[in-house]
Amino acid sequence: MQATLAMPAATELLPLIPELVLVGAAFFLLMLDLFLKDGQRVLTHVLAIATLLVVAALVLGGVGAGDEASVLGGMFVRDTLADVLKVVTCVISAAALLFFWPYLRERGLYKGEVSVLVLFAVLGMLLLISAGSLVMVYLGLELLALSSYALVAIDRDSRLASEAAMKYFVLGALASGLLLYGMSLVYGATGSLDLATIREAAPSVAQPTLLLAGVVFMLAGIAFKFGAAPFHMWLPDVYHGAPTPVTLFIGSAPKLAAFAMVVRLLGFGAAPLAAHWQPMLAVLAALSLLVGNVIALMQTNLKRMLAYSTISHVGFLFLGLAGGGAGGYAAAMFYAISYALMATAAFGAIVLLSRRGFEADAIDDFKGLNARDPWSAGMVLCVMASLAGIPPFLGFWAKLAVLRAALDGGMLWLAITGVVFAVIGAFYYLRVIKVMYFDEPVGEAMRPRDDRLLRVVFGVNALVLLALGVFWNPLMAWCQAAFA
Repeated sequence: MQATLAMPAATELLPLIPELVLVGAAFFLLMLDLFLKDGQRVLTHVLAIATLLVVAALVLGGVGAGDEASVLGGMFVRDTLADVLKVVTCVISAAALLFFWPYLRERGLYKGEVSVLVLFAVLGMLLLISAGSLVMVYLGLELLALSSYALVAIDRDSRLASEAAMKYFVLGALASGLLLYGMSLVYGATGSLDLATIREAAPSVAQPTLLLAGVVFMLAGIAFKFGAAPFHMWLPDVYHGAPTPVTLFIGSAPKLAAFAMVVRLLGFGAAPLAAHWQPMLAVLAALSLLVGNVIALMQTNLKRMLAYSTISHVGFLFLGLAGGGAGGYAAAMFYAISYALMATAAFGAIVLLSRRGFEADAIDDFKGLNARDPWSAGMVLCVMASLAGIPPFLGFWAKLAVLRAALDGGMLWLAITGVVFAVIGAFYYLRVIKVMYFDEPVGEAMRPRDDRLLRVVFGVNALVLLALGVFWNPLMAWCQAAFA
């Protein structure tokens, strides 16, 4: 009898093999760091990158994936959507760690806990991506959030970083409270925490107003995690104040987890209420496009400009989600992956050109870059052109996909709004290209960074935006397969 009971438990652990490998490696590196000197901590960093790549390979290879879509009583879901997002999340997080090392080492900020915090943050993302229950959603979200707060505050001597971490923590706690309150209302209306059960119960609940109120509160929490207007107040200060590699990390991979959270909570759990929450998403999309693009036009600091541009890109992502249906979700997923790649490269450019005592985070710092370092200028041009949505770069096809999804969803006004603000938003990206190629260099000439690995990683990231712009069909097919 005992052997019979043990088999299902062991079977249910198989789909969690990638997550178990990740958490085991995180605890191992945490213990290993106790026995390493400062000069040896590159070992934990390399092992952390290797762990993320191994986890990505396990997911891509289908290790632990079986016919059963969910385990642990439906709390953990292993499907095509989860696998695609997990692979991209791990690869982008590994690339982010490559940008961490030279920046933090030069400034004496690198500690062993940095790579461990990144691994725990990625674990939170993976759990959030595979959440089949409100409990798993909250567990993954809080694990990601707590790790992110600590990463933002890693430079304890910086007033900006400390202020950013405090704002992030306080406002993040408020958003988590809104989300948790919404979940409690949904539980009160449906009597279940399981998303599949909530979906089945939603059309016939005794108190539909209570359920709808819960969905509204959850949507507010989701909008905060994305940084959508008018819940964006934390994002510019956190992006500006955090060390640039940390900004790179929290501005890229977590957007994929946040997308998964929207699909799990709204696209699946609250699908019967789509007629109510899709117009709300459309309004959030329009506000994000307006606020993000207009305020970004006035920024002189590149990190703050990219922060406000993030708000506008969230607006574009919401175009696909508001369009609804399998096509809309696939387009939004394509946009989320595209933006994660673009954000990694954009903040990576700042890391590449920064030095100890000099942060290349002002737009004027890029003046005359082509005369100083033509290779770096060319790669930054690829990044900015993709963010602006200029063909044939990846960003163009991503914007086109979500605009088409909005049209297919019957939201012509939203698609027109997206086109107008795409044109407006192109201005501040083209301004960066203009100062690199047409303005005279200002101040002391920047020496090209002699870190060959970092230059290669940045170059590959930038060129991927061009390569995927030409060969975008396989990536789109992958996203469509997730919602087939």
